[in-house]
Amino acid sequence: MATPKRPDKTLGESLRAHGLSRRGFLKLCAATASMMALPASMVPRIAAALEQAKRPSVIWLSFQECTGCTESLTRSHAPTLENLILDMVSLDYHHTLQAASGDAAEAARMTAMEANAGEYLVVVDGSIPGPDANPGFSTVAGHSNYDILMETVEHAAAVIAVGTCAAFGGLPQAKPNPTGAMSVMDLVKDKPVINVSGCPPVPMVITGVLAHYLTFGALPELDGYGRPMAFFGQSIHDRCYRRPFYDKGLFAETFDDRGAQEGWCLYRLGCKGPTTYNACATMKWNSGTSWPIEAGHPCLGCSEPSFWDGGSFYEPVSVPLTANARTLLTAGAAGAVVGGTVAAVAKHRVKKADANRQPVTIEELEKKL
Repeated sequence: MATPKRPDKTLGESLRAHGLSRRGFLKLCAATASMMALPASMVPRIAAALEQAKRPSVIWLSFQECTGCTESLTRSHAPTLENLILDMVSLDYHHTLQAASGDAAEAARMTAMEANAGEYLVVVDGSIPGPDANPGFSTVAGHSNYDILMETVEHAAAVIAVGTCAAFGGLPQAKPNPTGAMSVMDLVKDKPVINVSGCPPVPMVITGVLAHYLTFGALPELDGYGRPMAFFGQSIHDRCYRRPFYDKGLFAETFDDRGAQEGWCLYRLGCKGPTTYNACATMKWNSGTSWPIEAGHPCLGCSEPSFWDGGSFYEPVSVPLTANARTLLTAGAAGAVVGGTVAAVAKHRVKKADANRQPVTIEELEKKL
């Protein structure tokens, strides 16, 4: 665990001290640009920013949660957890990862807040019993989650709500919500808040948001739910490798039929991909090995608000049809119509974006710097 006082070393100095070469640093910057969906032309700017960036103090608060978000973070490979907490940020407080406990742990949090006032980041996982709820539902060191949150964010630069529980209330907020669980955005109104939803979130999305903050000193562009557009700008459905089967009307009807065995669309088995926005299909899990749909299970929609109260995981979502499509009785036919239009729009957007995202080699980057 890092000391509470933010280190004087820049990120570039810290990386070099750990043996990262200039070439390796450029590769890291290129990977960061790719992860944040930025054009290759931004890599020199990222390199310059990261070279001079100070490692920010990070205070991670865990409330009504299952530690799944931290477990997910430990699976990050770009960067790894070790690179993140030893080189990129100063992780000064984290229940699960810190060595200190009891009074010593709380003293570390207070010291980090005082030493880095106005500059530290607060990461929250887990929902919070609101100010009107029984404070005894969830406490740390004898203090309610609500009091700890409001005390810690008072002098923070920004707040990152990690996981659907912190972003939208998640499982603790599911009906009948006995603890009066609320999200971070429900409670924090005077600080920038970014939501990294998912149950748990994709690990590289967590580290990607931190990398963006390190690079630009600001939060990335957000969608209507306060999530970074680079990772939540497209639906699972639009990024899914099974999408062509949806467009052709080819669906698995059970988990062991021919369609399931041949990788057909899982829409009729309850896949929430059409209404869920996340980067699972592109970043995957466990170092890019796989993701739920690739493993044969439909998307549960875990990165969306109120997904626990959204009905059965295995009931198909409704597909909006136009009046002219009323006679299309099968979901497959509807998919062909809706999917074709969406695919055409997506193709146009991708083609337009590609103009600024041409591949670049490490050698070319070295010439620019």
